[in-house]
Amino acid sequence: MVVFGGWCALFCTFGLINCVGVFQEYYLEGPLSDYNASVSWVSSVQIFCIVFCGVVWGRVFDSYGSKYLLWGGSLLYVFGLMMTSLSTKYYQFFLAQSVVASIGSSAVFNGSVACIVSWFNRRRAAAFGIIASGSSVAGVVLPIMMDKLIKSIGFPWMMRSMAFMFMALLGIACVTAKPRVPPNPRPFVFVEYLQSLKELPMILTVWSFFLFMCGMFLPFNYILLQASAAGMSPELIPYLLPILNAVSIAGRILPGIVGDKLGKYNVMIAITFLSALFCLAVWVPVKSTAGIVVFAVIFGFSSGGYFTLAPAIIAQISDFRQIGTRVGTAFAIQSLGALVGSPVGGAIVICQHGDYLGLQLFCGCSMMAAVIRFLATRYSLVGFKIVKV
Repeated sequence: MVVFGGWCALFCTFGLINCVGVFQEYYLEGPLSDYNASVSWVSSVQIFCIVFCGVVWGRVFDSYGSKYLLWGGSLLYVFGLMMTSLSTKYYQFFLAQSVVASIGSSAVFNGSVACIVSWFNRRRAAAFGIIASGSSVAGVVLPIMMDKLIKSIGFPWMMRSMAFMFMALLGIACVTAKPRVPPNPRPFVFVEYLQSLKELPMILTVWSFFLFMCGMFLPFNYILLQASAAGMSPELIPYLLPILNAVSIAGRILPGIVGDKLGKYNVMIAITFLSALFCLAVWVPVKSTAGIVVFAVIFGFSSGGYFTLAPAIIAQISDFRQIGTRVGTAFAIQSLGALVGSPVGGAIVICQHGDYLGLQLFCGCSMMAAVIRFLATRYSLVGFKIVKV
């Protein structure tokens, strides 16, 4: 039941992150059309808050369990979505969607993930893969639903309808997602967050996370806009994100299963390398509709396992009693990559007068730099030995 609750939680939280391209397209063509250079901050700060707040929620979970995180986060998240439905100006969208809703979403996300960590050890990555598939399923369903509802009942009622649906699913998560071990209340000591960064494997892993996150969400944010600029049929464009996310369902589950058998770091290196390679070798040269669809399929599969394996490899190099704090620290640092990635990509597109080549190169190169750091981490653990790690 805890896995099902986690699945529902990720459907509502990171599932909406997989739809940032829909928001970006709507804002640029609608209420925020005068904010070309600033719209990307809405999505980037949204992702940043969800991931960064984990540094606080990890300690709350370790000290008080999941109850306050899940119930309080759910209420704040739904409230933020409702306020987004009432927004008409840039600062209102920013505060409601990027700040309020994201802080609540972060509490739910981190609380549910930490519950999974406490229940599984040997098959932890497989369990992460199953719950992470919830965000991929949401990435298939929500973009289509949002596009249809925006056209039929408008953006405000689309947001309210989605908030009511999330309310029901989050209720399930609150009831079913519970930790295995009782909480251990401790005073907040900031230095504990820094102590883990004295360990070389932790430093290299977190650095890898940061670099990969600089490019991770650029295809999600800009593939719809690129497809429109390339002349893709308006009837096909709304289905690009669902295609990408549908393929990532398998991409999230399989790496977790394989990672438990062959080693989580080994599989993480493979999937991040493929993601970088596909961005540089496929996304850069494509100009046709078919090419963009092919890229959406292969990138969705290769990148899907990242969020499955990221918390699992932190848990692998951590003491069980400090997993919440260390995962929160790692996610807080990688959130800085998500914060700067989309605005940098958007600025590159503007500087190149609407051409996406620079953005694509930035995406692929930042991911390839992450691969190099993951390889360095593996070397620090086992050297050049061909072993499970």
